[in-house]
Amino acid sequence: MNLVSFGNADTISRFNYKSQLKLFIEEIFKRETVALASLQYIFCTDEYLLELNKQFLNHDYYTDIITFNLSDSTAMVGEVYISIDRVRDNALNLGISFQQEIQRVIFHGALHLCGYKDKRKAEVVTMRKKEEEYLHLFKDWKHTW
Repeated sequence: MNLVSFGNADTISRFNYKSQLKLFIEEIFKRETVALASLQYIFCTDEYLLELNKQFLNHDYYTDIITFNLSDSTAMVGEVYISIDRVRDNALNLGISFQQEIQRVIFHGALHLCGYKDKRKAEVVTMRKKEEEYLHLFKDWKHTW
């Protein structure tokens, strides 16, 4: 049974290694010692995510990701919404590939659900270190599948 799924809201998401990413996300939860029941990633446009941001967080600005912890038990149940538009723009601004940025944002959502935060400067530093750690691990790991 797949614990991690990818879906689309109002856009088509095209990126590599989807099957490997789903399995690797399960690995992240194991390494972070967080029980995972189910996790759904929903890819969308800026406008779709802006509406969620306004509706649920009272924020009137674009963002690349919103993560919802829906757990009511010991195992994590979550939804992660990712704006493909924002990821594409961020990749261009950072001078990196779309593939690298989408993987980073996907891992970022998983890390939030594992308890990592990114509101304070120290939290951002820790989050970036964990993202980089998992990006490097995934780079090697995906070739074993």
